[in-house]
Amino acid sequence: MTLLIKEAQLLNTELGQLTDIYIENKTISAIGQDLPYEADTVLEAKGKLVTAGLIDVHVHLREPGFEYKETIETGSKAAAKGGFTTICAMPNVNPAPDTVEALQNIQNIIQRTAAVKVKPYVPITKDLTSDELTDQSALKKAGAFAFTNDGVGVQTAATMYLAMQTAAKLNVPIVAHTEDNSLLFDDGGVMHEGKRNQELGLPGMSQLTESTQIARDVLLAEATGVHYHVCHVSAKESVRVIRDAKKAGINVTAEVTPHHLLLCEEDIPADSSLYKMNPPLRSRSDQAALLEGLLDGTIDMIATDHAPHSEAEKKGSMIGSPFGIIGSEIAFPLLYTYLVKTGKVSLKQLIDWMTVNPAQTFSLGTGKITVGSMADIACFDLEQKNSIEKDFFHSKSSNTPFIGWTIYGAAAFTVVNGQVVYQEGK
Repeated sequence: MTLLIKEAQLLNTELGQLTDIYIENKTISAIGQDLPYEADTVLEAKGKLVTAGLIDVHVHLREPGFEYKETIETGSKAAAKGGFTTICAMPNVNPAPDTVEALQNIQNIIQRTAAVKVKPYVPITKDLTSDELTDQSALKKAGAFAFTNDGVGVQTAATMYLAMQTAAKLNVPIVAHTEDNSLLFDDGGVMHEGKRNQELGLPGMSQLTESTQIARDVLLAEATGVHYHVCHVSAKESVRVIRDAKKAGINVTAEVTPHHLLLCEEDIPADSSLYKMNPPLRSRSDQAALLEGLLDGTIDMIATDHAPHSEAEKKGSMIGSPFGIIGSEIAFPLLYTYLVKTGKVSLKQLIDWMTVNPAQTFSLGTGKITVGSMADIACFDLEQKNSIEKDFFHSKSSNTPFIGWTIYGAAAFTVVNGQVVYQEGK
């Protein structure tokens, strides 16, 4: 199969200087103006922005076990609509991929049904909540992307230390959802412990649950030499700890979500489960610290934490509803509209946080448009205006507080391994 993308606006070329991209055998074989090639498929970019495919190192695809929320097929199609060509799936499914057999089952589903590249995480410990380590060596050989207990923090320092020692020897990252349960004084906390939870009369969750565990873990990472990656950073104290750890030469990286960049506790209008996520939306000063951390390199990348749930589960109060919101299809347009168009960050910075940086951090071998590179490509229409409504989504779920928001920059088409996987709503 051959593919020709015509009249693309590349990020590193002057505005209005349009470029063709010719793809064969899954790789980019030529880049230039008015390329003299015929192809099996021709995509007309018509001056729209064309970038390397976006990379999301944090999604929940819910399969196996929770297919009523999402499946690998529907979640990967949602990612394709968002311009993502590689996504990394968290292991809090049922059964969790804590054995080679369970991991291979997920890999088989990915091979049969995924629209984009899906890299599966595996648990650090059995069943995600125990102190019994998984067989990290066997799971790496079976194709594990990295080790994480996302959804829960590893509570025992000794368990994390031993896991890091093995992961360092295997050269596999430890990816941490940091949450110290002993600091969850309000059993059943549903939002940030600050100003707004008191106004709404809802139990709060202190930022200390996150930041203190990061402080513990970066010292363990220093002792073991492991690559330690922090999920969905939300608090200014966490940013400070990570910044200091990087200055000390510790191999730590971090991600932040679109919702923590664009919202804070003051934006929660009422007791609505659409605003319930873990970690929660924190204070305005926390929100500002997250953007500052991105801009100064403390935080390395943006990841969606795409977390679908059924409409019934996310209807009504925060109390009793599950944590999490979706993000795959709207991440780039939201960030382009409310960070780039408002002048807070540059388009190049945003693209780097969603392509180059995750690719380099996790040695994915993608994230660039050059001759010889893998043909994972996305095209975005920066001029088209959309409203985020329930019928916008290809995901099974529509649980997001961004319903009704205006966006620019939705994906026009997405290409994975030289194959068109999304185009104009299909």
